[in-house]
Amino acid sequence: MGDKDQESEVEEADEEAKVDKAPPTVVPVDEDTTSGRRHRKWLVAVIIAVVVVVVAGLAGWRVVENRRHGSALESCNRAAKSLQERTSSAKMARYREASGVKADQVKDAKTVTNMSRSVKAAGGLKPSLIQCNASMSTGELNATAGQAGKIDGKYAAVARAAKAVIASRDAKTLDDAKAALNTKKDEASKLLGDSDGKVADNATRDNLQTAINQAGQVKGDEAKAYQDAAGSLQAAIDRVNASVQAKSQADQQAAAQAQAQAAQQQAQRQGATQRRQASSSNGRRGSTQSRRPSYRPSGNRGGGGGGSAPSVPQGGGEDNSWIDELKNQKPIGNHGCNSAGVCVLG
Repeated sequence: MGDKDQESEVEEADEEAKVDKAPPTVVPVDEDTTSGRRHRKWLVAVIIAVVVVVVAGLAGWRVVENRRHGSALESCNRAAKSLQERTSSAKMARYREASGVKADQVKDAKTVTNMSRSVKAAGGLKPSLIQCNASMSTGELNATAGQAGKIDGKYAAVARAAKAVIASRDAKTLDDAKAALNTKKDEASKLLGDSDGKVADNATRDNLQTAINQAGQVKGDEAKAYQDAAGSLQAAIDRVNASVQAKSQADQQAAAQAQAQAAQQQAQRQGATQRRQASSSNGRRGSTQSRRPSYRPSGNRGGGGGGSAPSVPQGGGEDNSWIDELKNQKPIGNHGCNSAGVCVLG
């Protein structure tokens, strides 16, 4: 039994081996149908892939373009803001101030020439009107930003030129203020010495000395400090000059009064002298009349009782007025006698 069983098992194994070695059974299928299905699947896959690629490309392009547009807008706004700050109303006023400075007002005349050239290159001094809008395309934004940057560069040159002009003008103003103060100090010192004893109020000279001392202590780079000191000196100088003039006028008035008094006294002395001389003359005339001799007329008689005038006494006196008195005597009747006792007979 054992051998049979073993033989059975061997036979069964051989059968199974034969079965495994047999070729597979082939089932016939339609070849056209299978190929069409495979072609459609491939086409759909290709279309889907192309659509995915296109959509992905459009999305990517859109993202990139948005980034480019945003960057261009930011750059344009930045350039426009810089230009607006460069051309603000305050800075434009400073540019115009510098543009109005003349060559004789600055220490270096070249700064004025450079300012004129920079303003001309900028196309004149006018505010910026450049604006950037989100509705503008990327290209327009880039072009606007470039234009703003170009103008900003020109106004940067204007700003540098204006700064140089203002600095040169201030330097000259400072030098002029220092020179003017030195000149004024010399004038004040000379006046202080010349006015000694010639002022109506000596306090004005004390104030002038104080102003001179204060002017000598001015330092720094501010022209106004030197200008203020020169103004204080000028005020002190004016007060001293006014005091000198007041004393001069007072002295002239005093001299005129003294002269008038002297003239009055001289006139009084002359009047007294004339009165004494007149009195002396009257006394001599009375003495002369008392010594006059009586004259008789010649024997010329005639109607009218006229007679010849007596002759003038020899060795005549100093006063001949008695002749006029004789001529003025009126006759009485045909004859008359005058007050001197001389009678004319008719």
